[in-house]
Amino acid sequence: MTAMDFHYYEPSKGHGLKHNPLNALIAPRPIGWISSRDAQGQVNLAPYSFFNAFNYDPPIIGFSSSPWKDSVQNASETGEFVWNLVTRELGDRMNETSAPVAHDVDEFPLAGLTAVPGRVVNVPRVGESRAAMECKVIDIVQLRNQAGKKVDAWLVLGEVVAVYIDKLLLEDGVYQTARAYPIMRAGGLHDYVQVSPENVFRIMRLAGVGSKEHHGT
Repeated sequence: MTAMDFHYYEPSKGHGLKHNPLNALIAPRPIGWISSRDAQGQVNLAPYSFFNAFNYDPPIIGFSSSPWKDSVQNASETGEFVWNLVTRELGDRMNETSAPVAHDVDEFPLAGLTAVPGRVVNVPRVGESRAAMECKVIDIVQLRNQAGKKVDAWLVLGEVVAVYIDKLLLEDGVYQTARAYPIMRAGGLHDYVQVSPENVFRIMRLAGVGSKEHHGT
């Protein structure tokens, strides 16, 4: 094995690079395209790059916002949100919903998207999205640093109570991730990566691995 020459840094002392590499190292990252509604009925739609799934049963997903933004405020007021899948053909419209607009601006018509009423929650999903999850908020956590000091970042966790999947993305009862051509954040300010069928490969899981740290992969 060839010896590596590492760029080493401790985050509290600065990274010494042109751009913070954290987002690029933890990549690609799925996009939390979150629709929500406030207590007065105003709808919001915004993308979050800190998003993922955290549990199978019950299914729990979550997104993190820094600082406190409309999606967190709405989730705290109504206890509901919806995650919408971002695919390549929706990339530009997803980006439009990231624009800093006033609280009373509805991003659905702004980005030319269809707001489809939820079945279990009173929050619309993106009609053009090929998969979506309706969620009930179970916790909103203000993050802390290692010294215990609160930071201006908020993790919203929700239990999935309803799921929508385009049937064309199912094969023999298995969801085909790459068939949807989802896009994910790939670090940097403007970088994304597309998942496509030709990029899929398999590594057979070892017996018993599912009960250890690989559980959920």
